[in-house]
Amino acid sequence: MAKENIKQSSLEDIVKNNYQEKTIIELDIPFKKIGIASDHRGYKLKQKLTKYLTKKGYTVIDYGCDDQESHDYPEYGFILGKAIRDQKVEKGIVICGSGIGISIACNKIKNVRCAKVNNVKEAKYTRLDNDANVIALSGKMPTFRAKDITDVFLKTKFSGQKRHQKRIDMLNNYQEK
Repeated sequence: MAKENIKQSSLEDIVKNNYQEKTIIELDIPFKKIGIASDHRGYKLKQKLTKYLTKKGYTVIDYGCDDQESHDYPEYGFILGKAIRDQKVEKGIVICGSGIGISIACNKIKNVRCAKVNNVKEAKYTRLDNDANVIALSGKMPTFRAKDITDVFLKTKFSGQKRHQKRIDMLNNYQEK
């Protein structure tokens, strides 16, 4: 079973570590908790995104894995999915080799809408139309692209259009008979 070691970085950590790239005002603190998880193949990108998001003022909760030893992606997808379901975090980012397997694991958890995304357009529309609360990335993705995708995902609001809400409700209420 995966360890549920949780590491948290917040505004307090930013101040304590004396980040001088930006002032607190420039950070525009969003007051949101972001969960992040990966398997061993997504570990390096997870570390880079955690640092990036923390510097931007997000509270980042790391749900594992904690090293580059071989780990099973479903365990970490389930852990992050449960954190979304239980409202411990508002949004999530999961990373594995392709991003596909860990997205499937997340989507096993009720009320999680995880989308595997490859570009900013997909990140934008998965928020606008699907109100996705988790994105899945490939650990092989260039860091600059992952940062751009993450920014768009976190800044884009759900459109709230009736037709999209109807579809989301269908997903949330589905029970196999």
